[in-house]
Amino acid sequence: MQRKPRVVIIGGGIGGLTAALALSRRGIETSVYEQASALNDIGAGIQIAPNAVKTYRALGIEAALHAIGFETENQVIRSWRSGRIISKQPRKSVMRMRFGAPYYTVHRADLLDVLGRSLPAGCVHLGAHCIAIAADGRGPVARFADGSEIEADVIVGADGIHSVVRAGLFGAESPRFTGCICWRGLVPIDAVPQGLGISDGTAWWGPHGHIVHYPVRRGELMNFVAHHDSAAWTSESWTTECDKSELLEAYEAWNEALLQLINRSDRYYKWALYDRDPLDCWSKGRITLLGDAAHAMLPYLAQGACMAIEDGYVLAESIARSPEDLTAALALYETLRLSRTRRTVLGSRFRARENHLASPWKRLYRDAKIAIRDRFNSDSTSFRAAWLYDYDAAAEFNSTR
Repeated sequence: MQRKPRVVIIGGGIGGLTAALALSRRGIETSVYEQASALNDIGAGIQIAPNAVKTYRALGIEAALHAIGFETENQVIRSWRSGRIISKQPRKSVMRMRFGAPYYTVHRADLLDVLGRSLPAGCVHLGAHCIAIAADGRGPVARFADGSEIEADVIVGADGIHSVVRAGLFGAESPRFTGCICWRGLVPIDAVPQGLGISDGTAWWGPHGHIVHYPVRRGELMNFVAHHDSAAWTSESWTTECDKSELLEAYEAWNEALLQLINRSDRYYKWALYDRDPLDCWSKGRITLLGDAAHAMLPYLAQGACMAIEDGYVLAESIARSPEDLTAALALYETLRLSRTRRTVLGSRFRARENHLASPWKRLYRDAKIAIRDRFNSDSTSFRAAWLYDYDAAAEFNSTR
């Protein structure tokens, strides 16, 4: 009987844990090495669109996702100061009927907990800081800060936008600073000001910035993220706390109810927004990339985590299909993922420009186009995202057999 391959995943975020779950479901020995001391995240919301929900359905954890998530009733786009509705599209009813799965908003820490509990005992190794990867005569090797080494049949870099694995494969390269600062916070749902729509996902578009808010943790909290064009801060850390005065000053001319929402969070975090140009390949030999390490993207299509989730599933299926030829398996994985993720990276960049128009005349023209599209276009999503939500990784992979 042929020995099943051993896979080592560097990075215990959403993409890495999803890949580990998909691999373990297929009986493939998998270990995750995460440099943090725990699988958690400081208060961040995340959107899990139908394409990613269908992936988790195929992995048998959709019920667990439903238990931690919230289904927003509508996707609403509003004008930054007046609150005028630019677009309002039904989401809860349409997603299930049109795309075959719900659209959830969740707390990232809750999703990491679901994934961690779904994995075999001993799969995840915490406090393991990978500093280098190499391929020698024996095969791929990961080296850690404590001097230890781990050999595997396949090494997967799921270690984020500053990926050590990516640098080891393709050389050091700085990500692209977008000129945008982001802040985030969480507000108890009963403290949300009236008129903000506690059951909706809402985006406020204004000059040089926008703000989004949506419920997480079964609707108990309102997550907000504020984006502002500025080069005054360039640190990417999600854990840097700041004072709310920064937000209130940046958005002082914006809608009063929105400012009240911002004012009611207990803690505030800020980071600079980066992405990378798409790569033409992700693998060398039996080492490959996944998620932000492969295709870091802006959040304006809410697909960063969703693409990583899809990656994890397709990677596992590719390895399970060709365990005797792992180089071919990784080549198949790339073939199935490169075009889709590239389109998503570039589409997210376009959406960023549209969201932050400074000219009131350009905003008026944009809003008029959206109104026309909403009325006459068959794509029943606010951001013309049917091509994203239609996708089913399991069905797509099976169609290649």
